[in-house]
Amino acid sequence: MKKIRFLNTFVNNCTMQECLDEFDELLSADKKSYVVAVNVDVIIKIENDELLKKITDDADMVLVDGKPLIWIAKKHGKPITEKVSGSDMVPLLCEKAAGKGYSIFILGGKDGVADKAKHNLEKLYPQIKVVGTYAPPLGFEKDELETAKINSLISSVQPDILLACLGCPKQEKFIYGNIDKYDAKVSVCAGATVDFLAGNIKRAPKWMSNIGLEWLYRFFKEPGRLFKRYFVDDMKIFKLAKKYKPNKKDLKGNVNEGDS
Repeated sequence: MKKIRFLNTFVNNCTMQECLDEFDELLSADKKSYVVAVNVDVIIKIENDELLKKITDDADMVLVDGKPLIWIAKKHGKPITEKVSGSDMVPLLCEKAAGKGYSIFILGGKDGVADKAKHNLEKLYPQIKVVGTYAPPLGFEKDELETAKINSLISSVQPDILLACLGCPKQEKFIYGNIDKYDAKVSVCAGATVDFLAGNIKRAPKWMSNIGLEWLYRFFKEPGRLFKRYFVDDMKIFKLAKKYKPNKKDLKGNVNEGDS
Protein backbone atom coordinates (compact mmCIF):
# COMPACT_ATOMS: atom_id res chain seq x y z
CA MET A 1 0.00 0.00 0.00
CA LYS A 2 1.04 3.58 -0.58
CA LYS A 3 2.52 5.49 2.34
CA ILE A 4 2.36 9.18 3.16
CA ARG A 5 4.89 11.20 5.11
CA PHE A 6 3.69 11.90 8.66
CA LEU A 7 5.83 13.68 11.24
CA ASN A 8 9.21 11.87 11.27
CA THR A 9 8.21 8.71 9.38
CA PHE A 10 5.83 7.32 6.74
CA VAL A 11 2.45 5.69 7.46
CA ASN A 12 -0.34 3.91 5.62
CA ASN A 13 -3.46 6.03 5.51
CA CYS A 14 -5.89 3.13 5.63
CA THR A 15 -9.07 1.97 7.28
CA MET A 16 -9.24 -1.08 9.51
CA GLN A 17 -10.81 -3.10 6.71
CA GLU A 18 -8.14 -2.04 4.22
CA CYS A 19 -5.50 -3.08 6.75
CA LEU A 20 -7.07 -6.52 7.19
CA ASP A 21 -7.39 -6.95 3.41
CA GLU A 22 -3.70 -6.08 3.03
CA PHE A 23 -2.78 -9.05 5.24
CA ASP A 24 -4.15 -11.34 2.55
CA GLU A 25 -1.82 -9.66 0.06
CA LEU A 26 1.18 -9.92 2.37
CA LEU A 27 0.49 -13.57 3.15
CA SER A 28 0.18 -14.47 -0.51
CA ALA A 29 3.32 -12.58 -1.55
CA ASP A 30 6.54 -14.44 -2.26
CA LYS A 31 8.51 -12.73 0.51
CA LYS A 32 8.52 -12.17 4.25
CA SER A 33 7.06 -8.93 5.57
CA TYR A 34 6.50 -7.09 8.82
CA VAL A 35 3.95 -4.66 10.22
CA VAL A 36 4.45 -1.94 12.82
CA ALA A 37 2.19 0.59 14.50
CA VAL A 38 3.09 4.10 15.63
CA ASN A 39 1.57 5.97 18.53
CA VAL A 40 2.77 9.10 20.34
CA ASP A 41 5.33 7.10 22.32
CA VAL A 42 6.78 5.44 19.21
CA ILE A 43 6.97 8.71 17.27
CA ILE A 44 8.96 10.25 20.12
CA LYS A 45 11.30 7.23 20.30
CA ILE A 46 11.89 7.39 16.54
CA GLU A 47 13.17 10.95 16.84
CA ASN A 48 16.22 9.82 18.82
CA ASP A 49 16.67 6.24 17.60
CA GLU A 50 18.00 5.97 14.04
CA LEU A 51 17.58 2.20 13.91
CA LEU A 52 13.96 2.34 15.07
CA LYS A 53 13.29 5.03 12.47
CA LYS A 54 14.79 2.87 9.72
CA ILE A 55 12.78 -0.15 10.88
CA THR A 56 9.58 1.90 10.82
CA ASP A 57 10.34 3.55 7.49
CA ASP A 58 11.12 0.17 5.89
CA ALA A 59 8.06 -1.66 7.27
CA ASP A 60 5.62 -3.18 4.79
CA MET A 61 2.70 -1.62 6.66
CA VAL A 62 2.73 1.18 9.26
CA LEU A 63 -0.49 1.68 11.19
CA VAL A 64 -1.48 4.86 13.00
CA ASP A 65 -2.43 3.91 16.54
CA GLY A 66 -3.71 6.84 18.57
CA LYS A 67 -6.27 9.63 18.41
CA PRO A 68 -3.68 12.34 19.18
CA LEU A 69 -1.87 11.43 15.94
CA ILE A 70 -5.17 11.59 14.04
CA TRP A 71 -5.73 15.07 15.45
CA ILE A 72 -2.22 16.21 14.53
CA ALA A 73 -2.62 14.92 10.96
CA LYS A 74 -5.88 16.84 10.58
CA LYS A 75 -4.27 19.98 12.02
CA HIS A 76 -1.45 19.57 9.48
CA GLY A 77 -3.95 19.46 6.63
CA LYS A 78 -3.19 15.82 5.75
CA PRO A 79 -6.00 13.93 7.52
CA ILE A 80 -5.61 10.23 8.30
CA THR A 81 -8.74 8.20 7.66
CA GLU A 82 -8.89 6.09 10.81
CA LYS A 83 -7.05 5.03 13.93
CA VAL A 84 -5.95 1.41 13.51
CA SER A 85 -4.66 0.21 16.87
CA GLY A 86 -3.01 -3.15 17.37
CA SER A 87 -5.32 -3.97 20.25
CA ASP A 88 -8.31 -3.52 17.91
CA MET A 89 -6.71 -5.00 14.80
CA VAL A 90 -5.13 -8.18 16.20
CA PRO A 91 -8.40 -9.76 17.45
CA LEU A 92 -9.92 -9.10 14.00
CA LEU A 93 -6.81 -10.57 12.39
CA CYS A 94 -7.19 -13.66 14.59
CA GLU A 95 -10.80 -13.97 13.46
CA LYS A 96 -9.67 -13.74 9.83
CA ALA A 97 -6.93 -16.30 10.50
CA ALA A 98 -9.46 -18.73 11.95
CA GLY A 99 -11.66 -18.40 8.89
CA LYS A 100 -8.87 -18.66 6.31
CA GLY A 101 -6.67 -21.21 8.04
CA TYR A 102 -3.71 -18.92 8.73
CA SER A 103 -1.52 -20.21 11.55
CA ILE A 104 -0.29 -17.97 14.40
CA PHE A 105 2.65 -17.94 16.81
CA ILE A 106 2.41 -15.68 19.90
CA LEU A 107 5.72 -14.39 21.26
CA GLY A 108 5.84 -12.31 24.44
CA GLY A 109 4.11 -11.62 27.73
CA LYS A 110 5.01 -12.93 31.14
CA ASP A 111 5.05 -16.65 31.89
CA GLY A 112 1.71 -18.23 31.07
CA VAL A 113 0.18 -15.13 29.46
CA ALA A 114 0.64 -16.23 25.84
CA ASP A 115 -0.74 -19.68 26.73
CA LYS A 116 -3.78 -18.03 28.29
CA ALA A 117 -4.23 -15.89 25.18
CA LYS A 118 -4.04 -19.07 23.06
CA HIS A 119 -6.68 -20.75 25.24
CA ASN A 120 -9.02 -17.76 24.97
CA LEU A 121 -8.60 -17.54 21.20
CA GLU A 122 -9.28 -21.27 20.78
CA LYS A 123 -12.39 -20.92 22.90
CA LEU A 124 -13.58 -17.95 20.84
CA TYR A 125 -12.57 -19.37 17.44
CA PRO A 126 -12.51 -23.21 17.59
CA GLN A 127 -10.92 -23.40 14.12
CA ILE A 128 -8.01 -21.11 14.90
CA LYS A 129 -4.50 -22.55 14.59
CA VAL A 130 -2.25 -21.10 17.29
CA VAL A 131 0.72 -23.33 16.58
CA GLY A 132 3.08 -22.01 19.24
CA THR A 133 3.63 -19.63 22.14
CA TYR A 134 6.72 -18.52 24.01
CA ALA A 135 7.45 -16.04 26.83
CA PRO A 136 11.12 -15.03 26.51
CA PRO A 137 13.05 -14.21 29.68
CA LEU A 138 13.99 -10.66 30.58
CA GLY A 139 17.05 -9.54 28.65
CA PHE A 140 16.70 -12.22 25.98
CA GLU A 141 17.64 -9.72 23.27
CA LYS A 142 21.20 -9.60 24.67
CA ASP A 143 21.52 -13.39 24.77
CA GLU A 144 22.50 -14.94 21.42
CA LEU A 145 21.64 -18.46 22.54
CA GLU A 146 18.18 -17.41 23.73
CA THR A 147 17.53 -15.49 20.53
CA ALA A 148 18.61 -18.51 18.49
CA LYS A 149 16.23 -20.66 20.57
CA ILE A 150 13.34 -18.32 19.79
CA ASN A 151 14.15 -18.37 16.07
CA SER A 152 14.25 -22.16 16.17
CA LEU A 153 10.92 -22.41 18.01
CA ILE A 154 9.23 -20.20 15.44
CA SER A 155 10.80 -21.99 12.47
CA SER A 156 9.83 -25.41 13.81
CA VAL A 157 6.12 -24.61 13.30
CA GLN A 158 6.42 -22.17 10.33
CA PRO A 159 3.55 -19.86 11.28
CA ASP A 160 1.87 -17.64 8.74
CA ILE A 161 1.65 -14.86 11.33
CA LEU A 162 4.04 -14.05 14.17
CA LEU A 163 2.56 -11.80 16.86
CA ALA A 164 5.55 -10.22 18.62
CA CYS A 165 4.26 -8.76 21.89
CA LEU A 166 7.51 -7.48 23.37
CA GLY A 167 6.98 -3.73 23.64
CA CYS A 168 8.63 -0.97 21.65
CA PRO A 169 11.42 -0.87 20.55
CA LYS A 170 12.29 -4.43 21.57
CA GLN A 171 9.73 -6.10 19.29
CA GLU A 172 10.64 -3.95 16.28
CA LYS A 173 14.36 -4.58 16.70
CA PHE A 174 13.87 -8.30 17.28
CA ILE A 175 11.85 -8.69 14.09
CA TYR A 176 14.19 -6.53 12.01
CA GLY A 177 17.29 -8.34 13.22
CA ASN A 178 15.89 -11.85 12.99
CA ILE A 179 13.25 -11.98 10.26
CA ASP A 180 15.72 -13.75 7.96
CA LYS A 181 16.59 -16.24 10.71
CA TYR A 182 13.11 -17.55 11.51
CA ASP A 183 10.43 -18.98 9.24
CA ALA A 184 7.28 -16.87 9.55
CA LYS A 185 5.43 -15.20 6.68
CA VAL A 186 4.21 -11.95 8.29
CA SER A 187 5.55 -10.55 11.57
CA VAL A 188 3.39 -8.11 13.52
CA CYS A 189 4.57 -5.77 16.26
CA ALA A 190 1.66 -6.25 18.65
CA GLY A 191 2.76 -4.62 21.94
CA ALA A 192 0.51 -5.29 24.92
CA THR A 193 -2.06 -7.13 22.80
CA VAL A 194 -1.13 -10.48 24.36
CA ASP A 195 -2.33 -9.17 27.74
CA PHE A 196 -5.63 -8.07 26.22
CA LEU A 197 -6.09 -11.44 24.51
CA ALA A 198 -5.30 -13.21 27.79
CA GLY A 199 -7.79 -11.04 29.66
CA ASN A 200 -5.12 -9.78 32.08
CA ILE A 201 -5.72 -6.16 31.11
CA LYS A 202 -9.15 -4.78 30.28
CA ARG A 203 -9.61 -2.47 27.35
CA ALA A 204 -10.93 1.02 27.92
CA PRO A 205 -14.65 1.49 27.31
CA LYS A 206 -15.35 2.11 23.63
CA TRP A 207 -16.56 5.66 24.27
CA MET A 208 -13.24 6.57 25.90
CA SER A 209 -11.28 5.10 23.01
CA ASN A 210 -13.44 6.92 20.46
CA ILE A 211 -12.74 10.34 21.99
CA GLY A 212 -9.04 9.71 22.55
CA LEU A 213 -9.06 8.98 26.28
CA GLU A 214 -7.88 5.37 26.25
CA TRP A 215 -4.52 6.57 27.58
CA LEU A 216 -6.27 8.07 30.63
CA TYR A 217 -8.03 4.78 31.35
CA ARG A 218 -4.72 2.93 31.14
CA PHE A 219 -3.05 5.53 33.38
CA PHE A 220 -5.64 5.03 36.12
CA LYS A 221 -4.98 1.27 35.88
CA GLU A 222 -1.18 1.63 36.15
CA PRO A 223 -0.34 5.14 37.41
CA GLY A 224 3.10 4.29 38.76
CA ARG A 225 4.31 2.77 35.52
CA LEU A 226 2.67 5.19 33.11
CA PHE A 227 2.96 8.61 34.79
CA LYS A 228 6.36 9.49 33.30
CA ARG A 229 5.43 8.16 29.87
CA TYR A 230 2.18 10.08 29.57
CA PHE A 231 2.89 13.27 31.51
CA VAL A 232 6.60 13.78 30.81
CA ASP A 233 7.89 11.85 27.78
CA ASP A 234 4.77 12.09 25.61
CA MET A 235 4.56 15.87 26.04
CA LYS A 236 7.39 16.09 23.50
CA ILE A 237 4.83 15.37 20.78
CA PHE A 238 3.79 19.05 20.75
CA LYS A 239 7.33 20.08 19.82
CA LEU A 240 7.52 17.40 17.11
CA ALA A 241 4.13 18.41 15.70
CA LYS A 242 5.46 21.93 15.28
CA LYS A 243 8.82 20.77 13.90
CA TYR A 244 7.28 18.55 11.21
CA LYS A 245 4.32 20.71 10.25
CA PRO A 246 4.20 20.60 6.42
CA ASN A 247 4.53 23.82 4.45
CA LYS A 248 2.09 24.95 1.77
CA LYS A 249 4.19 23.44 -1.03
CA ASP A 250 4.05 20.04 0.65
CA LEU A 251 0.27 20.22 1.00
CA LYS A 252 -0.35 21.35 -2.58
CA GLY A 253 2.14 19.19 -4.39
CA ASN A 254 2.15 16.14 -2.11
CA VAL A 255 5.93 16.18 -2.50
CA ASN A 256 6.32 14.24 0.73
CA GLU A 257 4.32 11.25 -0.42
CA GLY A 258 6.12 7.97 -1.02
CA ASP A 259 5.53 4.40 -2.01
CA SER A 260 6.31 1.30 -0.02
